[in-house]
Amino acid sequence: MSNKLTPKQLHFARCVASGMSQAQAYREAYDCKPDALKETQQQAASRLMSNPMVRARVDYLIRQKEAGMAASAVSDRERVLTKLRHMLDNAEPSDGNKLRAAELLGKSVGLFKDVVETQQSTTAEDLIGELEAMIESIGSDYDDTTDMSAPNDQPLH
Repeated sequence: MSNKLTPKQLHFARCVASGMSQAQAYREAYDCKPDALKETQQQAASRLMSNPMVRARVDYLIRQKEAGMAASAVSDRERVLTKLRHMLDNAEPSDGNKLRAAELLGKSVGLFKDVVETQQSTTAEDLIGELEAMIESIGSDYDDTTDMSAPNDQPLH
């Protein structure tokens, strides 16, 4: 067996990495006839994905795609921040854009996050004491002298 993928295997790997299902990618790469059974195509696609070289290529292409998206997001963020810095540095003091640029830059570095941290430390003993107090208050509300029998001396069910 060769160490290289065939052109059809490469095309299949690219299709899967781009988001197609395995069966769709198989139909695309291998030019299946319209009367071919879908089940047969799915089985062939599954066998193709179980090939370690094809699987490795798909994984590699997906990693490359993700890295490209991450780099693009960083690049877009840098472009926006550069533009905001430019507006902040070059706008007139009375210009509303200068204030808005400063606000957006501040938000980008987390200056305006409202973080409220509350810390409540309740020990097990405190909880037990609260529960006992609640039980006592319920017990004092109950009058032991109340007749709990049903009317006509019928037992309760």
